Amino acid sequence: MAAEEKKGPRLFVVESSPHVSGELTTPRVMLDVLIALAPATVAALLLFRDLTVVLLVSSVAGAMAAEALGNRMMNREQSLRDLSAVVTGVILAFCLPPEFPFYFAFLGGAVSTGIGKMVFGGLGCNVFNPAMVGRTFLTACFGTMMTTWTEPGTMQRIGIEAVTQATPLGLAKEILEAGGDPAKIQELAALTPDLFLGNIGGSLGETSAVAILLGGVWMLLRRTITWHIPAGVLVGALAFAVPAWLISPGSVPNPLIHLLGGAMLFGAFIIATDPVTCPLAAKGRFIFGLGVGLLTMLIRIVGGYPEGFMYAILLMNAISPFLDRWTRVRPLGLEARSDA
Repeated sequence: MAAEEKKGPRLFVVESSPHVSGELTTPRVMLDVLIALAPATVAALLLFRDLTVVLLVSSVAGAMAAEALGNRMMNREQSLRDLSAVVTGVILAFCLPPEFPFYFAFLGGAVSTGIGKMVFGGLGCNVFNPAMVGRTFLTACFGTMMTTWTEPGTMQRIGIEAVTQATPLGLAKEILEAGGDPAKIQELAALTPDLFLGNIGGSLGETSAVAILLGGVWMLLRRTITWHIPAGVLVGALAFAVPAWLISPGSVPNPLIHLLGGAMLFGAFIIATDPVTCPLAAKGRFIFGLGVGLLTMLIRIVGGYPEGFMYAILLMNAISPFLDRWTRVRPLGLEARSDA
């Protein structure tokens, strides 16, 4: 009894998010994400071959190097084993054109982790999605390279020029800016099967809708993510895309093109569900996803860019703390106070 009294009260230390309980650990969550990305990785290898390996290795190496350097500068224990830097590097690589230079992919990975995460204090402290910070940086610095797409199945070799191909979203923006063309809209609608399988120009890991959906189902079954954010993104996108299509079917493509094209599905299941930069409450997560979907479609149809998912994510990341305060769950047994 005396020994127990000497120990004093038991202390519980609460650190910054993400919080884990039971068998749920950060490495396990990150491993689940990497497994979810496996179908998209296989699809990218089949579609873009050795270009996939080059970008993945370069981006992951940059992300890990920045995290190791950041930990060293802050005199902290190395955190590479939690796999968060690997996940950030893979997600960034999947958001890049297949023939993007490997040294710039390395730079993008370094910026994603170094500027997007480590300057805030490391995992759990960052405000913005690290991979989207890196992608935004690369888009601002190398805009032309970031919008040069490779036809699937081609590789750049000595003496052979790779075939470039416009993305469906790029074609949709051209039709919209030209005032509409019903014939081209029909041609665009015919690309739906290619979008589903991935046999179309686009970012490395965003082209195959079926591969992304398989990964999303895996994370839902593993409870690594909840359904609220993906559902919110898709509902928000459809809430904007369907009326626009009904009002102007000759210049706005079928909503399926917007759902299957670009980063919509990849972002809904993989990017937007980042546990650090999204709200905690279920209601807040749905509103967060809803805002991402609406903003993405606003940029695609009204704005000047064919794709706007990364900007939508960063904007919603900025108001995520407000959504947390607005939708926070009342603790069990706590009565609401009028003066609170």
